[in-house]
Amino acid sequence: MTVQSINERSWTVYGQRQLDHGYTPPVPHRIDWAFWPGVGPGAEVLGDLRGKRVLDIGSGPGHHAVHLARAHRALVDGIDLSPTQHQRATAEHGTEPGVHFICADVIEHLRRAEPYDAAYGIRTFGCIDPHQLLPALRDGLTENAPLVFSALHTDSDGQSPSGTVAPREQLIRLRDEEPIPTHMWVLTPQQWEDLLTEYGFTVEAVDLLRAPQDDNPVVIQLVRARRRPHRPPVLISSRPRTHRAPVPHAAVGVGTILLGDQGLLLGRHRRGTWELPGGAVEPGESFEEAAVRELAEETGLRATRENVTLLGTLVDHMDNVPRVTVGAIVTAWEGEPADQPGERVGAWQWHSPANLPQGLFVCSAQILTAWRPDLPIDHRPAHFTPFREKS
Repeated sequence: MTVQSINERSWTVYGQRQLDHGYTPPVPHRIDWAFWPGVGPGAEVLGDLRGKRVLDIGSGPGHHAVHLARAHRALVDGIDLSPTQHQRATAEHGTEPGVHFICADVIEHLRRAEPYDAAYGIRTFGCIDPHQLLPALRDGLTENAPLVFSALHTDSDGQSPSGTVAPREQLIRLRDEEPIPTHMWVLTPQQWEDLLTEYGFTVEAVDLLRAPQDDNPVVIQLVRARRRPHRPPVLISSRPRTHRAPVPHAAVGVGTILLGDQGLLLGRHRRGTWELPGGAVEPGESFEEAAVRELAEETGLRATRENVTLLGTLVDHMDNVPRVTVGAIVTAWEGEPADQPGERVGAWQWHSPANLPQGLFVCSAQILTAWRPDLPIDHRPAHFTPFREKS
């Protein structure tokens, strides 16, 4: 059973119990992001909502959506996966002007809906996988749209956030009722910020809201973020090392990709270009052997042929001399990269693929885009032919 199906069942049980008790919360005079009235800011953190389309994620009985429609003139879609929570909302507020309640999976809904001008969730975000919810919200919100949500930080047992981005079991508590187990992503503010940044949001503030009672350990975090505008990536330039024709016997070369925990290995040529370890294939050498030899000669790193996977061939020309470059990936090695005596490339550094330096050697640029076509690298085109995997 998936986390989503577990949580759907848990909140369906919760909604049914509230229906059985006939409990409907009143429409509040303000938005409270935590459990305690008056603690923390209210709906003002969402900005001016007049006439704007707003998504309430995990809207439950719908009272918060109604407040925003009445007090702030918002046009609110309240979405909830639980059919009993949806039943509570429509039974009490189904004819409320400016509010529309939807029983559906929010991620699927965002794929079909027109983009929203704002989105929020009140203690509901932790019930949905952020690796699925956040990219769906990125694509389902207009540029610069606010995203504000509250999420559990410390529970009633004093348990602090998880060390990893993974769900854990938590309990939904109702007075005089058996607790209902559910699964939540209980994350640190830094983890939320990292996830939001990864998926196209700018975090503006994270507030920790604490219970007014000294003996209550519960802490709720209020996260305020904004959908970043889409900007085309800045292309990383590349340039040839020289405009002279290559020596004919050196027109066949190999370039090796080493991707470690610290990033991608690049060295600086004495003429200023950044490039992958590699060089000319010597007579009688296989491409794998050339990759291993050049890696050792230029960086001091040791690998074996078995550690080399060939990507394919790239063919272009320099002053009518065909140049064939073979891209290779080295999957394991020993040692630390260091400058080697007599070599023209040194100053070896690890670079994030998302933040490559300007001025890549054109052959290295061609190999990198053959490996990762999404990299925003500008270079002269080459004909790439991938090697087939061995059956």
